[in-house]
Amino acid sequence: MTIKMTEVWKTFGEGHTAVHALRDIDLVGPQGDFSVILGPSGSGKTTLLNLVGAIDTASRGRIEVTGIDLANLDVDEQVAYRRENVGFVFQFFNLIPTLTALENVELVADLTAANGAERAAAVLEQVGLAERMNHFPAQLSGGEQQRVAIARALVKQPPILLCDEPTGELDFETGRMILDLLRQVTRDSNQTVLLVTHNAAIGAMADRVLRLRSGSIVDDTRNDDPVEASALTW
Repeated sequence: MTIKMTEVWKTFGEGHTAVHALRDIDLVGPQGDFSVILGPSGSGKTTLLNLVGAIDTASRGRIEVTGIDLANLDVDEQVAYRRENVGFVFQFFNLIPTLTALENVELVADLTAANGAERAAAVLEQVGLAERMNHFPAQLSGGEQQRVAIARALVKQPPILLCDEPTGELDFETGRMILDLLRQVTRDSNQTVLLVTHNAAIGAMADRVLRLRSGSIVDDTRNDDPVEASALTW
């Protein structure tokens, strides 16, 4: 199993002001699963991603990812864990505006292995940006910028991809294109994906749909017949 969460709580604050963002979460994520996490704002979706990504730490419980117990990592080990095991794709693209698409991806590639420029160019070609890799973010459409962000996450070849509302800033057609790209490239690489969204329709393309409410998993359903992203409507 790539991801295993056991009796995980995340609490912010103390005493009568304490807020339980996650409550007693048990979750097992098999290798290669594409899971969509649904829930309203404040349900704990992003907090769950942050714990798996070691951006934050659990208040109670145990989280193991690719065999690593996240509770036992010091700050330097957390950085190494994120660098080697996790790719992040966010709602906002977070590209460096003064760098080209290629340079944005190469910056991450150089942190993980040799031949950064070569690997960056290859993954940009994989996401359909071979002709746009020398353009700056301001010269790219929203969909193209998100593809650069996906390339940046993929260039490390991480076993896990964490996506937080990756289509939230995109129009319908571009959003479907990005979802189709994510599904295809992660399927080819057998990567485990956790994709957070408030858009319930996206769940139809997942292997598994998790629903969160008030910090708890209220439904965990396997999807025996996922549809292609191109068939989604909302």
